[in-house]
Amino acid sequence: MSESSQERELERRRRNIEAVARHMSTRAPAESPDGSSLAPGTMGRWGRWGSIGVLVIFVLSKLKMLIPLIKFAKLHTLATMLLAVWAYAQIWGFAFGLGFVLLIFVHECGHLVAMRQQGIRAGAPVFIPFVGAVIAMKSLPRNAYVEAIVGIGGPALGTLGAVFCLLVGFASGSLFWFALASTGFLINLFNMIPITPLDGGRIVGVISRWIWLAGYALGIALFLATWSPILMLILLVGLLGLGRALRGPREGYYEVDSAKRWRIGFAYFGLMAVMVLGMRAADTRLEGFRSAFDSERHGGVPSVQDNRL
Repeated sequence: MSESSQERELERRRRNIEAVARHMSTRAPAESPDGSSLAPGTMGRWGRWGSIGVLVIFVLSKLKMLIPLIKFAKLHTLATMLLAVWAYAQIWGFAFGLGFVLLIFVHECGHLVAMRQQGIRAGAPVFIPFVGAVIAMKSLPRNAYVEAIVGIGGPALGTLGAVFCLLVGFASGSLFWFALASTGFLINLFNMIPITPLDGGRIVGVISRWIWLAGYALGIALFLATWSPILMLILLVGLLGLGRALRGPREGYYEVDSAKRWRIGFAYFGLMAVMVLGMRAADTRLEGFRSAFDSERHGGVPSVQDNRL
């Protein structure tokens, strides 16, 4: 896919979500925690501060500086979940903010279940607004195969969560669920990019470490197409730790039999195919709604009759 095609695709997805958000805002004005309506500039201000928060917190979390701070503050999963819901609700409204945080929670539960199934001690998920969530791994995987299982656990369960939203969307005709499903598929698909700080990087190490090179090439292409500061930070953090990742935590870490490599490879590429198809199904409905919304806004006749939210 060319850079111009990537830019058009990203712009199309952004417009779809914005169309749903604008429609919801015209039905029920957003309210602040004290019950008063939010000022027109609130979303813009939160968007700017959110971008700054993403940059700062992402760097700290990937450098593992947030874990001691979280432990010091004695924040628990429920408290940080509520904080994350409140933060996202300031931008997208309570319903979408809650759904978004629950999708992240499902993703993290996938990692947690995989860790415990593999005998890896781990803490409970802790949510960080505008970044996601982290789980403190208290012991290391035995080898690259176990690391891959832990890595794929999050996107696998997270994809099931997005599929659930998609099915509810088809059953109810509610575009809210299609928007939530599209977002769920997107965040899980993004995590599958084969770069070492992301889940995809942890998964493909057992298949072939050469895939990391393809991952960085893809990441750089996406960065040039979007100029995303978050993606730039991911690439930088990954490159800084690439030498250590190539060596592995211990000798023989990547010595895994071929059958296990094939199983992980099939699961990795198969799961991404499900994500892409699911996101396409959700985006098709959102695109139809956006066209109808734009037509209605400009005085035309909507081409989509079912626009329940």
